[in-house]
Amino acid sequence: MKIAIGADHAGFNYKGEIIPYLKSLPQITEVKDFGTYSSDSADYPDFAHPTASAVESGAYDLGILICGSANGVAITANKHQGIRAAICWEVELAKLARAHNNANIVCIPERFISLDLAKQIIDTFLATAFEGGRHANRVGKISC
Repeated sequence: MKIAIGADHAGFNYKGEIIPYLKSLPQITEVKDFGTYSSDSADYPDFAHPTASAVESGAYDLGILICGSANGVAITANKHQGIRAAICWEVELAKLARAHNNANIVCIPERFISLDLAKQIIDTFLATAFEGGRHANRVGKISC
């Protein structure tokens, strides 16, 4: 599985911890870091758009975006027709986002959850498959 990841300055610290964690997982074959590369103030769309584009194009299987609240990166990523970005602050939300909504990007709010919880959310997001069935019809109605 290939993962695209991006963050603004408010998600920079967790991104720095999550990338090596992802690389340690046996199912992950590649992790592409779309920035930011420092904790200096940065604009979240500059990292959310390239991350979303990489997932939308199929070059990467799933994406992870991190910012302070996760709202900015989620709003930005969801501007892409092929993206279903979900803000997750609990493990169950990550499970439902994948299983029911076929979310392909998980958005993590660094300022509101612990790093350990962020990793649990990511683990669940990566491990959960889309259920299809009645959910497929609903997901099919999302794009404009």
